Amino acid sequence: MREDVILTDSDLVAMMKNGDQTAFNEIYNRYWKSLYHSAYRILQDEEGASDALQEVFTSLWQRRNNVEIISLKAYLHQAARFTVLKAIRAQKTDQQFYKRLAEVTTEIFTENPLLFKEQQHLIQHLLDRLPEDCQEIFKMSREENLTYKQIAEVLQISEKTVEKKMTKSLKLIREGLSIELCLTVIFYYGTSNF
Repeated sequence: MREDVILTDSDLVAMMKNGDQTAFNEIYNRYWKSLYHSAYRILQDEEGASDALQEVFTSLWQRRNNVEIISLKAYLHQAARFTVLKAIRAQKTDQQFYKRLAEVTTEIFTENPLLFKEQQHLIQHLLDRLPEDCQEIFKMSREENLTYKQIAEVLQISEKTVEKKMTKSLKLIREGLSIELCLTVIFYYGTSNF
């Protein structure tokens, strides 16, 4: 490949599909840095971000003959988002990620009330999926601001049972929110702005 010729992304993809390693290297050099910064902003982990990108580029090379790419930049950013989400699901991230997610979520909901409304709808949907007794205890605790002791007295069950049901409810809601919230944050901000 001549160095004085600047090839388009479409040219590089076509060349890569024909097995041109130099074209693949150019794609890597052209996009690695921006993809790395995006992955790092989300994961806050250098090794995790590098691993995610290695997976993206390895997959691109291995699937080069079968993959349909209209926009290389869009394809690579989407692949990076997907890989980062896989890392999150596999719990390769630590508490720093969740702290950053909470900060970004607050920013998003402050800036965009429609997303806040969507989030409220999602929480309600998750609450509706809880067992009836868990729903009741959760609502008494969160909406009526009753203590566990007060809830136990009203429902005539032990305080320990109330605590267990709340723990179960919070766990199910947290699990349901984690993936949905990650998707909301990532796709609202886009990997380049996170």
